Amino acid sequence: MFTSWFKFSQKLCLQLMVVASLMTLTSCSSTYYSALEQVGIHKRDIMVDRVINAKESQQEAQQQFTSALAAMTALINFDGSELEQQYNIIQDQYEDSKEAAEQVSLRIEKVEEVSNALFDEWQEEIGQISSVNLSRQSSLKLKETQRRYKKLINAMRKAERKMTPVLTALKDNSLFLKHNLNAKAVGALRGEMLAIKSAVSILIRDMNSAIEQSQKFIQLLEQ
Repeated sequence: MFTSWFKFSQKLCLQLMVVASLMTLTSCSSTYYSALEQVGIHKRDIMVDRVINAKESQQEAQQQFTSALAAMTALINFDGSELEQQYNIIQDQYEDSKEAAEQVSLRIEKVEEVSNALFDEWQEEIGQISSVNLSRQSSLKLKETQRRYKKLINAMRKAERKMTPVLTALKDNSLFLKHNLNAKAVGALRGEMLAIKSAVSILIRDMNSAIEQSQKFIQLLEQ
């Protein structure tokens, strides 16, 4: 029993040491992945986690952009005198939306990074398989995974691009309101709402598509 506990303690210490050093290894991806593999965390596992993270960031961005649209709608219908307070709300919504968009982009980049490493490793290992039949099956699996991955990343990037016009519109309206804190300014913004609603609607639709592709890809990797 003491021996088993000692081995467990050694493994736990190794895991903690690796985790503690990861922050200094991220500048070199190969070293980073090698360190994780030492504690049983492989590129496939990392890719699943990163696709999940990317999916969650898109879901959060959906909620944030919907919230920003609701704030703009409330502003248009606002008939009080506290326009500065309303401007602050709109500005906060823009900043939060911008942050959410940046998080989406960052996590997509992380997915792309690990996918390149995973596919390169997979292809290299296929070359080490002596059985022609097994090599062929592994190659077919790789090609199918790459095909599904390409569909996933295209959906993610498409949704990502749709965030730009929404952010631009939110920023434009925020600055315009800042420069013209009066009822006339609010009236002028009413004409912009249809375009903003349309842009948000398209963004939500494309993000739903990317989220759906994410789930399918996760299921493929976990098979």
